[in-house]
Amino acid sequence: MPAPVAFDYAIVRVVPRIEREEFVNVGVIVHAPTRGFLGCALRLDRVRLGAFAPDLDIEALARHLEAFRAVCDGDADAGPIARLPIGERFHWLVAHRSAVLQTSPVHGGICEDPAAALRELLARRVV
Repeated sequence: MPAPVAFDYAIVRVVPRIEREEFVNVGVIVHAPTRGFLGCALRLDRVRLGAFAPDLDIEALARHLEAFRAVCDGDADAGPIARLPIGERFHWLVAHRSAVLQTSPVHGGICEDPAAALRELLARRVV
């Protein structure tokens, strides 16, 4: 059984109208630096988002989420930020921004398996 490690995580949110501060959770990003782990899990519920924000361009949002995933994964084709070390990518991904795609404040936790923690957080935080 692996030793427990600390990890940080943030919830990925879609905020269609920033001025209203209403959002729908669409994913989770987890960073466990002592394991060299950076992962994200995203779930785009097009029906729910369409009902929540009928004017939202779901296809554009899907492209932005895919770019978010590519940066997280370190995909070299995703540009210079994706080529940064994982800690720097995590901090860039969770940086505060005023855009439709945002993240929650960063939270901490302890786990034995960061990938399992990612799956569990997705199941609990993204409906």
